[in-house]
Amino acid sequence: MDTSKGQNLYQRAKELIPGGTQLLSKRPEMFAPGQWPPYYASASGCRVVDLDGNRFTDMSSMGIGSCLLGYADPVVNKAVIQAVQDGTMSTLNSPQEVELAELLVELHPWADMVRYARSGGEIMAIAVRIARAASGRDRIAFCGYHGWSDWYLAANLSEGDSLDGQLLPGLAPVGVPKALGGTIFPFHYNVIEELEEIIAQYGNSVGVIVMEPFRYQGPQDDFLLKVKEIARKNGSVLIFDEITSGWRHHLGGVHMKLGIEPDMAVFAKAVSNGVPMAAVIGKRAVMDSAQNSFISSTYWTERIGPAAALAAIKEYRRRDVPKIVGETGSAVHRIWKSAAEKAGLALAVEGPPALSHFSFACNNAAALGTLLTQELLKQGILGNSAFYASAGHDEKALQDYELAVNTVFPKLKRALDEDRVEASLEGPVAHKGFTRLT
Repeated sequence: MDTSKGQNLYQRAKELIPGGTQLLSKRPEMFAPGQWPPYYASASGCRVVDLDGNRFTDMSSMGIGSCLLGYADPVVNKAVIQAVQDGTMSTLNSPQEVELAELLVELHPWADMVRYARSGGEIMAIAVRIARAASGRDRIAFCGYHGWSDWYLAANLSEGDSLDGQLLPGLAPVGVPKALGGTIFPFHYNVIEELEEIIAQYGNSVGVIVMEPFRYQGPQDDFLLKVKEIARKNGSVLIFDEITSGWRHHLGGVHMKLGIEPDMAVFAKAVSNGVPMAAVIGKRAVMDSAQNSFISSTYWTERIGPAAALAAIKEYRRRDVPKIVGETGSAVHRIWKSAAEKAGLALAVEGPPALSHFSFACNNAAALGTLLTQELLKQGILGNSAFYASAGHDEKALQDYELAVNTVFPKLKRALDEDRVEASLEGPVAHKGFTRLT
């Protein structure tokens, strides 16, 4: 498999773009350095063609979770093309942003108002700004991953590297003002005592509690109910970050399925199936505080994002996409478990079917994971130990994946048994990725 055109371009990119890419999760070094195709020429459904003409079935993250309908969905594409033809920008506002707000509020009856941005990181910054304005307090308690902004990375300004385990261990918050130290404090998912300790120590100076309501594990012992009650008693604004969980588990946010209403909920990624768009919804008493702050940007008024989101959400509802991706994810779970059992490979599968991963029970799991990706590439599969199910994964994709996994898993087992995992690699071991606490 020739990947020279893509690899050469990536080497050039690293001379021009710090880090080589705009997103850490898309760096080839996170998968199989020197082997993972850095760029795509085209993508449709769940199939990708790289710059060298190699064809792959994507059984990994589907655009880092953004393409829940699959790549280049025709319904969303049609809406985007129409938006382009009608003019993407004007001195006047796009009526689609009102229609989208009405749809989001309809799907989330607890919410009253909506604000927009075009990416997950910036919509989280907006949500936190509004919540701080509403509470009149600076300090934040958080659980999980919430982006790259100063408000979040300030956790690592404190002693002990608070983001170890939440983001990248040892992450240096270079460029984050030191004055933000002591404004944000982490707690682990399903460990309510840690949040209680934060509130006990900092009390009514904690104006915001922000967390992912669900990722690979769900709430235990009424965890989310307890978080909500703590927020209510302390007068803190509760934000659910549904950037990843939204739409794939339930039409709207997973919090709807869990029966827990926050004060605000944040969406991006799948809300528009790969087109830049993001939204925060919330209760009027909280959201109205946005008018007391300055939150404004020209490109938050363009037409394409809202048009894509409207089309995507309507398709999620029409096709019952959460059910589809749940069934697809369950099929992949069965493939993993069956192939591992046949190969005698120790495997632990975690997470709900729509968004899951597995881990190897061995000391050199990172090298074995890189070997997995390397060998899947040879089978025409973009894959690692995580899988984001989408409605673009058809029966042929599942059949091809099952064949590939049943071909690769025995190779991994033999490499383990013969103590030649590292020797089997055709490049360096993949870099360590995010370690989350949700």
